[in-house]
Amino acid sequence: MSSFSLPDLGEGLHEAEIVAWHVAAGDHVVADQPLVSVETEKAVVEVPSPRSGRVARLLAGVHDRVKVGAPIVDFEDGGHADAGTVVGELYPTPRPASAPPAPAGPNPPGAAAPAVRALARERGVDLARLIGHGPAGAITRDDVEREAAASTGEGAAQPLRGVRRSMALNMARAHAEVVPATLFDDADIESWWSAAADVTVRLIRAIAAGCAAAPALNAAFDGTTMTLRPLPRVDLGVAVDTAEGLIVPVLRDVGRRDPDDLRRGLDALKLAVRARTVSPADLRGPSITLSNFGTLAGRHAVLVIVPPQVAIIGAGRIVRQAVPGRGRAMFRHKLPLSLTFDHRAATGGDAARFLKAAIDDLQHRQ
Repeated sequence: MSSFSLPDLGEGLHEAEIVAWHVAAGDHVVADQPLVSVETEKAVVEVPSPRSGRVARLLAGVHDRVKVGAPIVDFEDGGHADAGTVVGELYPTPRPASAPPAPAGPNPPGAAAPAVRALARERGVDLARLIGHGPAGAITRDDVEREAAASTGEGAAQPLRGVRRSMALNMARAHAEVVPATLFDDADIESWWSAAADVTVRLIRAIAAGCAAAPALNAAFDGTTMTLRPLPRVDLGVAVDTAEGLIVPVLRDVGRRDPDDLRRGLDALKLAVRARTVSPADLRGPSITLSNFGTLAGRHAVLVIVPPQVAIIGAGRIVRQAVPGRGRAMFRHKLPLSLTFDHRAATGGDAARFLKAAIDDLQHRQ
């Protein structure tokens, strides 16, 4: 009897949750046949069989969290092992938007990823009754959970999984490690603002200007060794709100890219995040983060810094404000900004210089 262990699922990922087995004890499988689906912090990964042979037993159950390198299945001896196992294609929960569009009204049971179908079986939910709210109308985990809660007449407590679990752990770590302080101010953007203006790209440019003026905020801080490592480029984390939770892909080297290139890169990252196809490499190593929460609601916020970052900047809802003029009030469009920084690694002066440079850049006509 030989064991197969959970393979490396991508850079920086150390464990995953079993969401669906595609085989059972006693089944005969062939090499590269889908063996199990596991969920990492950001995506569902289909792991293929490393060999042909008969499955002796499964060593982990659905919803078990398994470390990379831990055995997950035993094979009976006598099969033919391949040279090595390659982790299968990353696919979202639900499947990417390239899947055929779902028809209007309730979806057939097939319009859901294997992990979602497994969850539906566990919760006793009939997928044929559901209307999907994922890409191309696919049924999501949230759709299944809502139906399960509605059928019992109450919202049953559920363990946090995937993105929500990762977010909770990161927030707990930030609360334990960071000493935050926040500055608030407004940028007058009347000279260029319009309904068609690309405010996010202007914000990205302004953040790059702020980092140039205050390099201590574009750095990695190690609270254990008390060392600050300035970073040579601005790799901007962009907070993206999704139904599964907050995901922060990274837009690389934003200080050296033109506006059109920034917009294309940002659109591609957001599409990948919402389809759950974003790669681990595109989630790793932001040097500073932008939260553009004003697109939803709110003007100012005390934001959360995830170590080892030193700062996060938030953009609130643009408002039209009255300001003193020549004998009468003038109305100007103002963009509220919130800069939260780790006071262990940066001073109030560093933060003020950053915010002033960012505001100066935002207030330029072009």
